Amino acid sequence: MWIVKLGGSLCADPVLPQWLDLLAQLGGGRVALVCGGGTFADEVRRLQSHWQFNDLAAHNMAVLAMAQTAYQLNALNPALQLATSRSDIRRVLHKGQTALWLPFELQREHADGHTNWEVTSDSIALDLARRLNAERLVVVKSCRVDGASSLAQLSEDGIVDQRFASLADGAAFPIEIIHKDDLEGMRALLFGENPVLGARGF
Repeated sequence: MWIVKLGGSLCADPVLPQWLDLLAQLGGGRVALVCGGGTFADEVRRLQSHWQFNDLAAHNMAVLAMAQTAYQLNALNPALQLATSRSDIRRVLHKGQTALWLPFELQREHADGHTNWEVTSDSIALDLARRLNAERLVVVKSCRVDGASSLAQLSEDGIVDQRFASLADGAAFPIEIIHKDDLEGMRALLFGENPVLGARGF
């Protein structure tokens, strides 16, 4: 099983349908797709800044932002099958389809170490990959990624969130951070080839 995380910044990008087609066609039985919150999450940040409400509320709203993105992607490509739990994800993959995760299980009644902006959908995708014993995590970004950069450097540069590098430490699967235009690189990965991609951490 692979986890592929599409950055929310792709939600209004012309390349988005190509990514969805690729993952629906070649990811069946293997890929679970995690979405960023995109402009929905940006609105949560804006409202929190304006009203100064707590991070727990913002976290739960940001989880709903990720879910809104998932519904958008499902509407654009219904071949991507919505899944609300790890068992749902496994069921969809067992049927030979590509899973599209609705992260409602992440909503919290009480604050914890993950209910803050240091943990975004990047680290959420990484945590899901760990919990599902994934074989690979691919994070697709709109910004260019220096292939020589470490995950720690990418965290420092704001390419991935602040917790990502530390959470990735000791991961039992390869992690790739790639640019949205590298569809052919992703296609090659899905075909079992070994392309030169953006940044890798193991």
